[in-house]
Amino acid sequence: MTKLGVMCSGRGTDLQSIIDAIQRGELNAEISIVLTDKPNVMALERADKAGIKNICVDRKKFSNRADFEKELLKNLEGVDLVVLAGFMRILSPEFVRHYEGRLMNIHPSLLPAFPGAHAHRDVLAYGVKVSGCTVHFVDEGTDSGPIILQAAVEVHDDDTEETLSARILEKEHIIYPQAIKLFVEGKLKIVGRHVIIKGR
Repeated sequence: MTKLGVMCSGRGTDLQSIIDAIQRGELNAEISIVLTDKPNVMALERADKAGIKNICVDRKKFSNRADFEKELLKNLEGVDLVVLAGFMRILSPEFVRHYEGRLMNIHPSLLPAFPGAHAHRDVLAYGVKVSGCTVHFVDEGTDSGPIILQAAVEVHDDDTEETLSARILEKEHIIYPQAIKLFVEGKLKIVGRHVIIKGR
């Protein structure tokens, strides 16, 4: 069975969607470990409730990124796929290369538009009519890796960051487990910038 390592920084709603998909029998995988970079976050509680091993690797307790990532890698040993689910730290090129083709992220915009940490704010400021979310493999850039799945959401004239985020989260909770399922079933092939989904 495919072993997942899920990395979070906050509420863990995307983590919960993966847990739910596994429990419903839709995703034939096992979450081996949940890692957070902050203590006392909801993601740890969600993992506890589901009986999943979870550890906080507190970035503040490490003097440099290399030692912090070394501890992350130690805890991820044996994992087949690393899933970033609201993990709000940029990972080094060395970390990314270690898990090349086995490191996934979800971003709350239709990449390559609006990368970075403030996607909803940037979407609303720009005045686009459609936003959404993107599941992609992680490369050494910021939100620039090959795209696996996307889902679109209409932007309303009266949207705030909170209302837009809530509607996009609903889509995230659908397509992230779907993308992981495609990986687990061996249906994803990276060809340059393109992710080919076998059988489509």
